[in-house]
Amino acid sequence: MTRGNRSDPSGRRRRSSLFRSVALSMVALVALAGCASIPSTGRVQTGDPITNKIESDIEYLPSGPVAGSDQERILRGFIEAGTGSQGDYEVAREYMTEAAAKKWNPQTGVLVRQGSGAFTSAGQDAGTYTIQVTARVDASGHYSESQPTTAQQLDFAFEKVSGEWRISSAPAGIVLSTANFDLVFRPHALYFFDPTHTYLVPDERWFLARSSPTTRIAEALLAGPSPWLSGAVSSAFPAGTRLDDSVVPVSSGTAKVDLTSAASDASATDLARMRAQLVASFSTISTVSAVDISVQGSPVSIPNDTGAEAITDPPVDARPLVISDGKFGFASTATVSPISGLSKTVVGLNPTSVELSTKQTLAAVGTASGVYVARNDGSSRRLDDRSSLTDPSLDDLGFIWSAQERAPQSLIAYAADGTAHPIESALPSDEQLTAFKISRDGTRIALLLDADGTTHLYVAAIVRDDDLVPVSLGVPIQLTPPAGTPVAVTWVDELTVGTLSTSDDGDSLVSEHDVGGETTDLGSPNDVAVGLVGGNGADRIRVLTVSGNLLEPRGSGWEDTGIAADLLATQR
Repeated sequence: MTRGNRSDPSGRRRRSSLFRSVALSMVALVALAGCASIPSTGRVQTGDPITNKIESDIEYLPSGPVAGSDQERILRGFIEAGTGSQGDYEVAREYMTEAAAKKWNPQTGVLVRQGSGAFTSAGQDAGTYTIQVTARVDASGHYSESQPTTAQQLDFAFEKVSGEWRISSAPAGIVLSTANFDLVFRPHALYFFDPTHTYLVPDERWFLARSSPTTRIAEALLAGPSPWLSGAVSSAFPAGTRLDDSVVPVSSGTAKVDLTSAASDASATDLARMRAQLVASFSTISTVSAVDISVQGSPVSIPNDTGAEAITDPPVDARPLVISDGKFGFASTATVSPISGLSKTVVGLNPTSVELSTKQTLAAVGTASGVYVARNDGSSRRLDDRSSLTDPSLDDLGFIWSAQERAPQSLIAYAADGTAHPIESALPSDEQLTAFKISRDGTRIALLLDADGTTHLYVAAIVRDDDLVPVSLGVPIQLTPPAGTPVAVTWVDELTVGTLSTSDDGDSLVSEHDVGGETTDLGSPNDVAVGLVGGNGADRIRVLTVSGNLLEPRGSGWEDTGIAADLLATQR
């Protein structure tokens, strides 16, 4: 469901961002009591207006069949009734024969359509409904865009019941228009731990807005992460843990999660981590302000001090990190503040790219002669001297990642001492690597590839060994690629990848791609952009123009920040 150029790029975050960005900074805040509260304070980011609540007050009440309707009207009424999930889609079932209504399963997935679709009669008692599919959601809530749209034919059968046409056979699942999907379904991030248990990593799913979302989220969380994240994240819930009660009720703002006996032997630390996962995963539910956990009906006591603190959506310094007039540091309109022990070393390497570690103790530096690591003790080391290298990236464990443009499978993660760890991957060997970036939590990598003029945008999980050394990438998933020729990729926040590309006319294009969600076109800056970085949420994305101006999205376009730079660096 690719969005076009919106009139307000600064308000582009999807519905879940308001609660993700405001409510969660440190899940440590919830480890203070057996009844964990959703944090109401913490790091604040710019979000959507309060009117964009995560749960819509709109409840569709579709109409049943009208007497004398022909087959097409019955079919279209059935399709429209997919907006009403009340009573397990009881209105939609009114359009079906009794046998078909019992057999039809609407829970297998969603097709999101563009336009109204075309009905074609296929004989006296059959017809087809052909739609242009813009997105799909599977039974587990995984969302995937179809760009460009793809045509899909759905086959239906009809028979007369008491003189009225009814559907006797229909495909499983429901079909929704783009507009109705946006109102009926909502994105929710399930959270799992990185290998160090330092970060909670999001796994976005889409569920019905008004159909017990707490229950659906809890069930999905207990079922585990998406297959593509396997090996990169983990869950604190013991294997086999399920809901002991079939629902997760919410009473006076508290979600009550009752688990099966599999959770009874969990350690205090694991219990606290289980609670942290639930609190983070429920953060998009506006009616939930706290979480209670029980096992087979018995309340669980969770100690206050368990060491289960974890970070969601890691923040960076709000100031842009640049090289300007021979100085490397954090910039304002008046000055560049250097980083102690590091700035002179970085500048002395004549960098073409820089990425700074979370603790500001080292930097991955791309140069014309190779990839270097620079340390805050003033030292540096060349790690990779291969030809045609892309800009390097680094992870939170201190590994510097480097690859050659013509060989996506040439990824190597270097330890700061120079030890090389080749990365196995299933990336296509016949495509050229334009750019890549490691997520701030160190669990995922975003890559822009070019296949003879066709751009591909991949995200893959990073798999590490028992010593936390990266060894391979999981099976990559494809996101909707940016239009034009790829230039740069960055992480905007924990769930969003930003891309910079160039149109056939030479204009710069900036897009955002939710991992597990929608794509948003942010339009074109008023000058050619040569660099792109993310900040704290979508409103802090920045581009550097060929003229050396730093721009940010504002209102209906892009605004000059008043900061001039020669190089725009990435923060972790």
